Amino acid sequence: MTRLDAEVIRQLAKDPVRERLAHIEVFSEIDSTNSYLMQMPAPEPGRLSIAVTSNQTAGRGRHGKTWQSPPGSGLCLSAAYTFTQQPEHLPALTLALGLGAIDALKSLGASGVDLKWPNDLVALNGKLGGILTEVQQQSAGTATIVTGIGVNVDLTSTADFETVSGWAQQAVDLKSICDAQPSHEEVAGKFTTHLLQAFVDFETSGFAAIADRWSRYDWLFGRVITIVTADQQFSGVGAGIANDGALLVDTPDAGIRRVTSGSIVKAGSRGERR
Repeated sequence: MTRLDAEVIRQLAKDPVRERLAHIEVFSEIDSTNSYLMQMPAPEPGRLSIAVTSNQTAGRGRHGKTWQSPPGSGLCLSAAYTFTQQPEHLPALTLALGLGAIDALKSLGASGVDLKWPNDLVALNGKLGGILTEVQQQSAGTATIVTGIGVNVDLTSTADFETVSGWAQQAVDLKSICDAQPSHEEVAGKFTTHLLQAFVDFETSGFAAIADRWSRYDWLFGRVITIVTADQQFSGVGAGIANDGALLVDTPDAGIRRVTSGSIVKAGSRGERR
């Protein structure tokens, strides 16, 4: 079992981030780092609380899905951040944090990582990780957000991927896309640094300021995709994202459609005909 050291993680975060860390806690095993932070007192505005484990026994994804990986094979990190006031287009925060994850992974030497709307990290056309964002509380105009990121670090050859995704061909780990496999503490330290920056940037400028940058990593762009929303299922070609974070889909019958909430259940190759 991988043992995590909170002080090592703190020291691996950049200097300005260390000063803004309210709490950092590590667990040898926990049901869900997100659930833990959702139950804890919110950090003061502008500060970050972190919970980290390499063995999450009841990880959660969007729409009640699960996040499962063999113990010690991945890292699960959750971050709680309090905004001084609720930002506009709050659902787009997940996309902004995806860019923070990209920056963290690049700093670890990972290459070829893309983003699949709204919350998946993709490499080698497989799932590298996922993001879950939840609102902890809202009072007096403030909003506290708890974001969990699960990333595969070194998977065993028998990882159970069926419960994780129905769209990707395989599970992918950092060991496969980095020149040298980073330690779990290095992963946690880099994610802590870049997630805080993503929170601050979103609070200051919103998502529209980074929408073009997000588009550079848009794994769905140009792919034939099938989407399930609350009331229907339809197919089309990924056509990018709007400035508020909505997915744009070019459909045969209705042209460009906006999707603000839904799940991608199928994604073809780029350039594949309808």
